[in-house]
Amino acid sequence: MLAKLVLLFSIVAFACGYSADMAEPAAAAPVQDAGPPASLQMRAVLVAGDGGLRVFDNAVASVAAWLRAHEAVPSGGITRLSAATRVLARHQAEPASWRRIMHAVAQLKPAAGQGCFVFITSHGIHGGGVALSYDDDELQPAELDRALQAGCGDAPTVAIVSACYSGGFTRPPMARPNRIVLSAARADRPSFGCGAGETYTFFDQCLLNSLRGGASWREVFQATRACVAEREQRDDETPSEPQGWFGAAAASLALPK
Repeated sequence: MLAKLVLLFSIVAFACGYSADMAEPAAAAPVQDAGPPASLQMRAVLVAGDGGLRVFDNAVASVAAWLRAHEAVPSGGITRLSAATRVLARHQAEPASWRRIMHAVAQLKPAAGQGCFVFITSHGIHGGGVALSYDDDELQPAELDRALQAGCGDAPTVAIVSACYSGGFTRPPMARPNRIVLSAARADRPSFGCGAGETYTFFDQCLLNSLRGGASWREVFQATRACVAEREQRDDETPSEPQGWFGAAAASLALPK
């Protein structure tokens, strides 16, 4: 009987995750003798979904540089997609069409011991997904989930969606036990910084700053959320309240050193 209870507890613990939608992130449950969280190399897809503003490609380029500098990706492990004519003309990225994004994510196929990393930054659509200006389309949470299931399966996965109204990406079906999913805003809130005079959006700037100091993805999210709140308060903006999902099988994933 005791063995059955232990098995049942283990199954329930694995199935449970964490959603920060509409609330501050909950404190992680204490783990006995867990040791430091594991880090691993990841195959990555980075998407700048709108080509009209430089902030999106700036963020993608900086995330790519961070991944390479920390040896977080194997050689040739980054696929970059863009909607900006100037970026495509220099052959720095593939076109960020819906079909190419779906294909790139579905073909991530990490090796044993590797994970997946997806970063998407663009405008968001209220009640919808992420805007893709290259083919005047949008990427919905269920579509990204389908591509991740095909390309990553149960491999540890970090997906970051930086857009207005992107909180829906932190909910089912995207919210799975092997995933960490971060969004720039609640599903009913805009995010800020999409201006011609900006280098990055508020969320992307705060994320990049937090990546330099965090030890785990949970720490990065908490620092990013605090940074965004401070910037929005300073500019008298309505709080965007970035959201996070930390699935039980990936919640302790560390950043590459």
